[in-house]
Amino acid sequence: KEFLPTTLKELQEVLALPVIPKRIEAFDNSNLNGTNSVAGMVCFINGKSVKKEYRKFDIKTVSGIDDYESMREVLFRRYSRQLKENNQLPDLILIDGGKGQLSAAKSTLDKLGLGYIRVIGLAKRLEEIYVPESLEPQNISKTSSSIYLLRKIRDEVHRFSVNFHRQIRSKNMTKSILSSIKGLGESRIKLLWRNYNSFSEILLADAQSIYKCTKIPLKIIKEIKVIIKKQLKESDE
Repeated sequence: KEFLPTTLKELQEVLALPVIPKRIEAFDNSNLNGTNSVAGMVCFINGKSVKKEYRKFDIKTVSGIDDYESMREVLFRRYSRQLKENNQLPDLILIDGGKGQLSAAKSTLDKLGLGYIRVIGLAKRLEEIYVPESLEPQNISKTSSSIYLLRKIRDEVHRFSVNFHRQIRSKNMTKSILSSIKGLGESRIKLLWRNYNSFSEILLADAQSIYKCTKIPLKIIKEIKVIIKKQLKESDE
């Protein structure tokens, strides 16, 4: 028999959900001054995070900072694909944000014919929970285990999306820095990022092992390491 934490049953009660929220998916947007806008999605099944179900999104249709439109885009892409591929849908969707982000999410679900899936917002400032049918936050005890679980999920999706944003920013910055090296074109830079996740990883890797992975000539690898060292030193100052 499947074990269900009592927290999930409590969550069903406090949010008046039609089913126990065995599968919860949560979303958060991340950007810096409107650049490299991305979003992350995490998935918790039976109260535990399931990393293989996490998803990353590059925001494609929104320019500048627009959290509401970014949320619409990401939810539309996620759930239109889930419907198309007949994949499992969540029992509860959690949005990292307040009333505005929640309204954007709800309108997207309605558009996809998924208005029956419960969606809530958890605002950072006062740790308040919002539901679509009320302008006021829900009056739920801040000490209940169900709120603790929602905070945990919200913090995890925030961490995940911020880390993804940092990776993208770092890669874009590296691309502009490394493209000044003669003989290091876009395809070779892509090969580097296919095998390494950060400046530090490239720097720590042995030149021969980088050559084995990428077939980039050793002379160019040495230049890459010199430029990365310089960049890391400047960013520390």
